[in-house]
Amino acid sequence: MTTDAIDAYFFEKAISKAALVERILRDRSERPAAQPYYRAFELVGARAADEAFLALRLVLTGLPAEDDRVQRLREAVAAGDRAAYGRELIAPAPADGNT
Repeated sequence: MTTDAIDAYFFEKAISKAALVERILRDRSERPAAQPYYRAFELVGARAADEAFLALRLVLTGLPAEDDRVQRLREAVAAGDRAAYGRELIAPAPADGNT
């Protein structure tokens, strides 16, 4: 799964950036919000900024790739904080308690 590969890239360093791009382009999601990322990765490949991978990670989870959330993911990765990273990938509950 692409999300697992993105997580492994950031936390285990188990995959190179070039291999990650290849995997992302091979295992595409049909989510409309992900399509611009695929086009960008086709154009820039491994030169893509890490924030693009984090933004795609959010989109693949069904969350908007908002700048603040991408930044919090980046900070969690820099700190090696998987718990904080995971919390950012969970959609907040509706304010009125309805699902």
